[in-house]
Amino acid sequence: MEYHLKTPLTIEDIESLRIGDVVYISGNIFTARDEAHKHILETPLENMPVDLEGAAIYHCGPLMQKNDAAEWEPVAAGPTTSARMSAMTPQLLEKHNVRVLIGKGGMDNVADSMKGKCVYLVYTGGCAALAVNSITKVCDVHWLDLGMPEAVWVLKIDKFGPLVVGIDTEGEDLFRNIREKVNENLERALR
Repeated sequence: MEYHLKTPLTIEDIESLRIGDVVYISGNIFTARDEAHKHILETPLENMPVDLEGAAIYHCGPLMQKNDAAEWEPVAAGPTTSARMSAMTPQLLEKHNVRVLIGKGGMDNVADSMKGKCVYLVYTGGCAALAVNSITKVCDVHWLDLGMPEAVWVLKIDKFGPLVVGIDTEGEDLFRNIREKVNENLERALR
């Protein structure tokens, strides 16, 4: 199935998504890598620079440049490896009603913490320049002192995708299923 979603998202927007479905997202998304996740978890809700209610977080360290009008413009915005954020994800989902995580490569041991709350969407790695085509505006940046790739960038996007559902709200994990199938086939081949 193919879905077109718009942020902010409700649980109803994502609960029918299943692993393997294709998704396109429009609206605002927030970039966040390791350091941004740590800051989000350490920052009291009243001091958060962004509202993560119904948010989509993109595991991305974008490359930006300022144009002649001194406005930020994206140069590259490809996904980063999501597994690096796996350990922080359960706590993130307890503290904030984030509905979508986007990245590459899958996430480890987070499917249970995502049940009934959030989905993980996979974007193809190596498409940093292509991803820029979906960004219509750089709305804001927070925690730039962490460095350009670690800051939280607020990006307005239009039909960002195709994204594939890697983990759904039922706790099904596409990457785990593939690993299990590969291991079964390997065992069968070795016998």
